[in-house]
Amino acid sequence: MSLEGALATWVHIICSSIWVGGSIFIGIVLAPALKNVTSNTEERLLLMIKFGRRFNNLAIPSFMILVGTGIYNARSFWVNPESLWQSQYGIILFIKIILVVAITIAYVFHVKTINKDTERKLSMRQMDKGQISTVRSRIMILGRITVILSISVLFLASLLDSGGY
Repeated sequence: MSLEGALATWVHIICSSIWVGGSIFIGIVLAPALKNVTSNTEERLLLMIKFGRRFNNLAIPSFMILVGTGIYNARSFWVNPESLWQSQYGIILFIKIILVVAITIAYVFHVKTINKDTERKLSMRQMDKGQISTVRSRIMILGRITVILSISVLFLASLLDSGGY
Protein backbone atom coordinates (compact mmCIF):
# COMPACT_ATOMS: atom_id res chain seq x y z
CA MET A 1 0.00 0.00 0.00
CA SER A 2 1.28 3.47 -0.87
CA LEU A 3 1.66 6.26 1.67
CA GLU A 4 -1.30 8.11 0.16
CA GLY A 5 -3.39 4.94 0.36
CA ALA A 6 -2.41 4.46 3.99
CA LEU A 7 -3.27 8.10 4.78
CA ALA A 8 -6.65 7.77 3.06
CA THR A 9 -7.39 4.62 5.08
CA TRP A 10 -6.23 6.31 8.30
CA VAL A 11 -8.48 9.34 7.70
CA HIS A 12 -11.32 6.94 6.79
CA ILE A 13 -10.91 5.12 10.11
CA ILE A 14 -10.71 8.35 12.12
CA CYS A 15 -13.87 9.74 10.52
CA SER A 16 -15.61 6.42 11.03
CA SER A 17 -14.67 6.51 14.71
CA ILE A 18 -16.11 10.01 15.06
CA TRP A 19 -19.32 9.16 13.17
CA VAL A 20 -20.10 5.77 14.70
CA GLY A 21 -18.53 6.33 18.12
CA GLY A 22 -20.26 9.66 18.58
CA SER A 23 -23.61 8.26 17.50
CA ILE A 24 -23.31 5.33 19.88
CA PHE A 25 -22.24 7.66 22.72
CA ILE A 26 -25.29 9.87 22.21
CA GLY A 27 -27.68 6.92 22.19
CA ILE A 28 -26.18 4.75 24.90
CA VAL A 29 -24.57 7.25 27.28
CA LEU A 30 -25.96 10.76 26.80
CA ALA A 31 -29.67 10.05 26.31
CA PRO A 32 -30.00 7.85 29.41
CA ALA A 33 -27.83 10.23 31.48
CA LEU A 34 -30.19 13.12 30.71
CA LYS A 35 -32.87 11.33 32.72
CA ASN A 36 -30.75 12.14 35.77
CA VAL A 37 -30.57 15.80 34.74
CA THR A 38 -34.32 16.33 34.28
CA SER A 39 -37.42 14.16 34.41
CA ASN A 40 -39.22 16.51 31.99
CA THR A 41 -39.39 14.90 28.54
CA GLU A 42 -39.59 18.28 26.80
CA GLU A 43 -36.42 19.53 28.51
CA ARG A 44 -34.56 16.27 27.74
CA LEU A 45 -35.60 16.47 24.11
CA LEU A 46 -34.43 20.07 23.90
CA LEU A 47 -31.08 19.12 25.45
CA MET A 48 -30.72 16.21 23.01
CA ILE A 49 -31.39 18.57 20.10
CA LYS A 50 -28.77 21.02 21.39
CA PHE A 51 -26.18 18.27 21.93
CA GLY A 52 -27.09 16.72 18.58
CA ARG A 53 -26.65 20.02 16.79
CA ARG A 54 -23.24 20.43 18.41
CA PHE A 55 -22.29 16.87 17.43
CA ASN A 56 -23.41 17.56 13.86
CA ASN A 57 -20.72 20.26 13.60
CA LEU A 58 -18.18 17.43 13.74
CA ALA A 59 -20.25 14.49 12.49
CA ILE A 60 -21.39 15.94 9.17
CA PRO A 61 -17.90 16.92 7.96
CA SER A 62 -16.61 13.56 9.22
CA PHE A 63 -19.31 11.71 7.31
CA MET A 64 -18.58 13.68 4.14
CA ILE A 65 -14.85 12.93 4.45
CA LEU A 66 -15.72 9.31 5.20
CA VAL A 67 -17.69 9.06 1.95
CA GLY A 68 -14.90 10.81 0.04
CA THR A 69 -12.17 8.53 1.37
CA GLY A 70 -14.43 5.54 0.77
CA ILE A 71 -14.77 6.55 -2.88
CA TYR A 72 -11.01 7.02 -3.06
CA ASN A 73 -10.37 3.64 -1.45
CA ALA A 74 -12.66 2.00 -4.03
CA ARG A 75 -10.78 3.62 -6.93
CA SER A 76 -9.87 0.27 -8.51
CA PHE A 77 -13.57 -0.16 -9.38
CA TRP A 78 -13.80 3.22 -11.15
CA VAL A 79 -12.15 1.88 -14.30
CA ASN A 80 -14.30 -1.23 -14.51
CA PRO A 81 -17.55 -0.85 -12.49
CA GLU A 82 -18.82 -4.18 -13.82
CA SER A 83 -16.17 -5.85 -11.67
CA LEU A 84 -18.38 -5.09 -8.66
CA TRP A 85 -20.46 -8.11 -9.75
CA GLN A 86 -17.50 -10.35 -10.56
CA SER A 87 -16.12 -10.93 -7.07
CA GLN A 88 -17.33 -11.38 -3.54
CA TYR A 89 -15.26 -8.31 -2.61
CA GLY A 90 -17.13 -6.23 -5.19
CA ILE A 91 -20.53 -7.49 -4.06
CA ILE A 92 -19.73 -6.66 -0.42
CA LEU A 93 -18.51 -3.21 -1.50
CA PHE A 94 -21.75 -2.66 -3.42
CA ILE A 95 -23.83 -3.64 -0.37
CA LYS A 96 -21.72 -1.24 1.71
CA ILE A 97 -22.46 1.55 -0.78
CA ILE A 98 -26.20 0.84 -0.57
CA LEU A 99 -26.04 0.99 3.25
CA VAL A 100 -24.14 4.29 3.12
CA VAL A 101 -26.89 5.72 0.89
CA ALA A 102 -29.48 4.44 3.40
CA ILE A 103 -27.53 6.05 6.27
CA THR A 104 -27.49 9.34 4.39
CA ILE A 105 -31.26 9.22 3.84
CA ALA A 106 -32.00 8.29 7.46
CA TYR A 107 -29.66 10.99 8.74
CA VAL A 108 -31.22 13.67 6.51
CA PHE A 109 -34.66 12.79 7.89
CA HIS A 110 -33.21 12.75 11.40
CA VAL A 111 -31.74 16.24 11.03
CA LYS A 112 -34.92 17.56 9.37
CA THR A 113 -36.94 16.26 12.33
CA ILE A 114 -34.83 18.21 14.82
CA ASN A 115 -34.66 21.46 12.85
CA LYS A 116 -34.43 24.96 14.30
CA ASP A 117 -38.21 25.39 14.13
CA THR A 118 -38.72 22.30 16.29
CA GLU A 119 -36.08 23.56 18.71
CA ARG A 120 -37.73 26.99 18.86
CA LYS A 121 -41.20 25.52 19.46
CA LEU A 122 -39.83 23.29 22.22
CA SER A 123 -37.97 26.10 23.94
CA MET A 124 -41.06 28.34 23.77
CA ARG A 125 -43.28 25.48 24.96
CA GLN A 126 -45.43 25.62 21.83
CA MET A 127 -45.69 21.85 21.40
CA ASP A 128 -48.27 19.66 23.07
CA LYS A 129 -47.45 16.26 24.55
CA GLY A 130 -48.53 14.45 21.40
CA GLN A 131 -46.22 16.53 19.18
CA ILE A 132 -43.35 16.07 21.64
CA SER A 133 -43.96 12.32 21.70
CA THR A 134 -43.99 12.19 17.89
CA VAL A 135 -40.73 14.13 17.56
CA ARG A 136 -39.11 12.06 20.30
CA SER A 137 -40.19 8.78 18.68
CA ARG A 138 -38.97 9.87 15.25
CA ILE A 139 -35.53 10.92 16.43
CA MET A 140 -35.15 7.74 18.47
CA ILE A 141 -36.14 5.50 15.55
CA LEU A 142 -34.04 7.39 13.00
CA GLY A 143 -31.09 7.54 15.41
CA ARG A 144 -31.27 3.78 15.98
CA ILE A 145 -31.54 3.11 12.25
CA THR A 146 -28.50 5.31 11.63
CA VAL A 147 -26.44 3.53 14.31
CA ILE A 148 -27.48 0.02 13.22
CA LEU A 149 -26.70 0.79 9.58
CA SER A 150 -23.38 2.40 10.55
CA ILE A 151 -22.34 -0.63 12.59
CA SER A 152 -23.34 -2.84 9.67
CA VAL A 153 -21.11 -0.78 7.37
CA LEU A 154 -18.24 -1.27 9.84
CA PHE A 155 -18.79 -5.03 9.66
CA LEU A 156 -18.73 -4.94 5.86
CA ALA A 157 -15.55 -2.83 6.02
CA SER A 158 -14.00 -5.56 8.18
CA LEU A 159 -15.00 -8.17 5.61
CA LEU A 160 -13.44 -6.06 2.86
CA ASP A 161 -10.27 -5.62 4.90
CA SER A 162 -10.00 -9.39 5.20
CA GLY A 163 -10.21 -9.74 1.44
CA GLY A 164 -13.98 -9.94 1.08
CA TYR A 165 -14.49 -13.37 2.58
